[in-house]
Amino acid sequence: MGMPVRQSIRIGSYVLGNKLRRREKFPLIVELEPLFACNLACAGCGKIQHPAAELKKRMPVEQALAAMRECGAPMVSIAGGEPLMHPQIGELVDELVKMKRYVFLCTNALLIPKKLDRFKPSRYFTWVVHLDGLRERHDESVCKEGVFDEAVAAVRELRRRGFRVTTNTTIFDTDSPQDVIDILDYLNDDLRVDQMMISPGYAYEKAPDQEHFLPVKQTRELFRKAFADGNRQRWRLNHSPLFLDFLEGKTDFPCTAWASPSDSLYGWQKPCYLMSDGYASTYKELLEETDWDSYGRGNAPRCANCMAHCGYEPTAVFATLGSLRESVRALRET
Repeated sequence: MGMPVRQSIRIGSYVLGNKLRRREKFPLIVELEPLFACNLACAGCGKIQHPAAELKKRMPVEQALAAMRECGAPMVSIAGGEPLMHPQIGELVDELVKMKRYVFLCTNALLIPKKLDRFKPSRYFTWVVHLDGLRERHDESVCKEGVFDEAVAAVRELRRRGFRVTTNTTIFDTDSPQDVIDILDYLNDDLRVDQMMISPGYAYEKAPDQEHFLPVKQTRELFRKAFADGNRQRWRLNHSPLFLDFLEGKTDFPCTAWASPSDSLYGWQKPCYLMSDGYASTYKELLEETDWDSYGRGNAPRCANCMAHCGYEPTAVFATLGSLRESVRALRET
């Protein structure tokens, strides 16, 4: 199952419009980081490794809105850090929804009970709760006991209040196919979230744990086994069929990180939110001053084991919309 039909039509029209204007590169979704501070210290994330002075900074709402206006992307994923620590996060989401941007608010869920009244349901707004596994596995990943139970309770309350809820699960080399099956079964059948996202972990250079990221061959083998026996068709996965094919090794794509750019307190990050090779002050500058051909698997050693959706899901979307057969397939699986 991919994105909702209304959203699919909007994205398809947006891509077609850019193609008709002969724009070679344009953004599908912005990875917006309005802060780096977090209330957890996860082993696979290096955001809180920033200097203490940087962790105290918060992006002004107008700066974030200006970035979205400038690039024109129809979707935005708000992350960090923990975005619910931003004192104006409710206002930021409200303004983006008014702009009719599809907003995905990524959170570890610990602050949801405290901040929930600042938000209201909208077809343009989705909560994305990070859950890397069942109780023991998730708490190990975030380096704190009890987080899984708090996140599950928050998801249940969000659902009760009528919000759209998606989850995001990062897969590491310590996960078996059965681990993937167990967490997705739980999210799909027991917690009954609207949709689920999955991504193989990438060796983010500042992450404290550098030993447990998946190489490409192991990633493909793991997902082939996890997706077997009809699981892939049964789970409500928020990915295009071609991206899931990519994870299984049935097809391959070049990286299109320019379609999923990252904007933070430092500016537009080159080339993506997982790598920091400098910053641009505008999206236009990012496009024009980044040597995109020197990134991606086959082009850069650092990218050799990356299969993260920030680089490859946009390519899968473009390939889907460029093929009548794949477009029909995607609609059939929505």
